[in-house]
Amino acid sequence: MTTLYYYTITLVYYMTAKTNTAARLPFHFALDLHSGVPVYRQLIDQVRSGMALGSLNAGDQLPTVRQMAVDLAINPNTVMRAYRELELGGLLETHQGTGTFIAKKKLDRKDAERERQLTQLANEFAARAGAAGFTVEELLERLSELASQPKQRRYKP
Repeated sequence: MTTLYYYTITLVYYMTAKTNTAARLPFHFALDLHSGVPVYRQLIDQVRSGMALGSLNAGDQLPTVRQMAVDLAINPNTVMRAYRELELGGLLETHQGTGTFIAKKKLDRKDAERERQLTQLANEFAARAGAAGFTVEELLERLSELASQPKQRRYKP
């Protein structure tokens, strides 16, 4: 189930990336408490996806640990864990007294590597869906529905 979540979120973000690049959309955090994916991992994935889509740019400030914890009704340690992992990965910078920001440095991932990774994810996702008895057409139809329907968000900055 966890792997299916990762493939779904990745494909939905890539599908919507092409339609959202013209105008910068505000970034919202949303949790799916029934997905089986740890909450801290969902926060990490959403920050990474926001960066990939351009919703989060270098220098953008993220909510404070306390504010996000209150707004999402989660433990502050969960938010701290996600922020710490993103900071260790070089994606966030924390400035004492001013907050947490998206790092200025860009991820160095060449276009060929990005395409290879996307192809691998799509193939694995299609294979898992096929093993579960779904066709590629059904999968694409559901992903299109997901891309066109905004989920209910629990945090709106």
